[in-house]
Amino acid sequence: MRFINEPTTDLTYADVFLIPSASEVSSRFDVDLASDDNTGTTIPLVVANMTAVSGRRMAETVARRGGLSVLPQDLPGEVLAEVISWVKNCDTVFETPLHLTPSNTVIDALHLMHKRSHGAIAILDNQRRLQGVVRASDCEGVDRFASLEMVMRRNPLTFSSSEFADSPVGALRTAFDRFEAAGVSYAPVVDADSTVVGALTRKGTIRSTIYTPVTDASGRLKVAAAVGINGDVAAKAQNLLDAGVDVLVVDTAHGHQRKMLDALAAVKALDPSVPIVAGNVVSGDGVRDLVSAGADIVKVGVGPGAMCTTRMMTAVGRPQFSAVYECAQTARELGASVWADGGVRHPRDVALALAAGASQVMIGSWFAGTHESPGDMQVDSAGKQYKESFGMASSRAVQNRTQSEGAFDRARKGLFEEGISTSRMYLDPKQPGVEDLLDTITAGVRSSMTYAGAANLAEFRERAVAGIQSAAGYEEGRPVPLSW
Repeated sequence: MRFINEPTTDLTYADVFLIPSASEVSSRFDVDLASDDNTGTTIPLVVANMTAVSGRRMAETVARRGGLSVLPQDLPGEVLAEVISWVKNCDTVFETPLHLTPSNTVIDALHLMHKRSHGAIAILDNQRRLQGVVRASDCEGVDRFASLEMVMRRNPLTFSSSEFADSPVGALRTAFDRFEAAGVSYAPVVDADSTVVGALTRKGTIRSTIYTPVTDASGRLKVAAAVGINGDVAAKAQNLLDAGVDVLVVDTAHGHQRKMLDALAAVKALDPSVPIVAGNVVSGDGVRDLVSAGADIVKVGVGPGAMCTTRMMTAVGRPQFSAVYECAQTARELGASVWADGGVRHPRDVALALAAGASQVMIGSWFAGTHESPGDMQVDSAGKQYKESFGMASSRAVQNRTQSEGAFDRARKGLFEEGISTSRMYLDPKQPGVEDLLDTITAGVRSSMTYAGAANLAEFRERAVAGIQSAAGYEEGRPVPLSW
């Protein structure tokens, strides 16, 4: 990247814009979004290890589209192992279906439907054989305690798993045509004896021809997990490695400290065969020390997250664009990579982080308000759906993290918080699922790369031309939904 007007101060994403260059890249589909940091991701997006954001449904969905989710360190080890196994047993094309039995009630279905954007549930017998399908519209105007057998649609559109064995792309095109002809957007996938093995959606058939899943050597979906720097770090890391985690993230808010270096040494002593990520830092010196201690990838960002109050509480941090730019330059000199962690609110911000040198961009709160995040769906007084999010340095997160400690010690630690404990993340009715957001983000990044004449992320870093703008310049670029 080069600047047309050299910065004289540190910059955040709103301070920067990109200038179009001569380009031989004629189509967004000619752009390769695969990362080059040995994680294997095919889109440069990582779901942050926040309890309110990253869970099994998020990990499955994002991995199927080529990204990576980092499971949070606050979960018990046995739960992490179970989730890792669950994700790795998910299909790389078919969604894991929501399912109930004919004897379940309408209210059971309504409580479950918000777990997926398609709003449909497969009705199975005790042998997992398909009996019917219930959609949200089938539950309108009926007794909520009526059995699903009374409202389910029998003989729904279905697909056979064998259809996708030889020519998946051709089968996906055919499936799309069948969805169009049937006028529906959801269908179960069954095997030869009508056992349900997955689900397809109309939009999913299109996405599966655009995205490439991120998979391990055995063809299973990849998932990452975080470990803190306190306690027996080596034992916790070994448990995650034994569970089959594909990327290990050694995580703390202040990564440039002795305990982090000791934790990295303990992890590297295990001789892991997976990439090791460590952070967070915001300086070249921090990158050097973490890479020297064993990190393959360094997480960059202190204070830019939507749930983070660190900068207001402590004055510590750094504008994120400059932090990523400096840290990425240092990492490249050392043969390492950086993840830009936090501060992105629009696709342009993701593009700028990648242009500045990040191999991937971590997203937290932006993904919290989706069907796939772990939180319970809630509705405000105006009928708008939302999920609660909270920062990982908030008193709420600290209380969760210190459950095994005594009440007095937990109360003491709860006094020191640097994050929001409760925030409403509203679902966008037009983009309620994480896949909708992935579509929007990757479309913006692909287009940004074509403007720069870059066919891959390495070329994007090399060819990007940036300028510094005023607040008025940033405001000028915002769309105007209503006439002025």
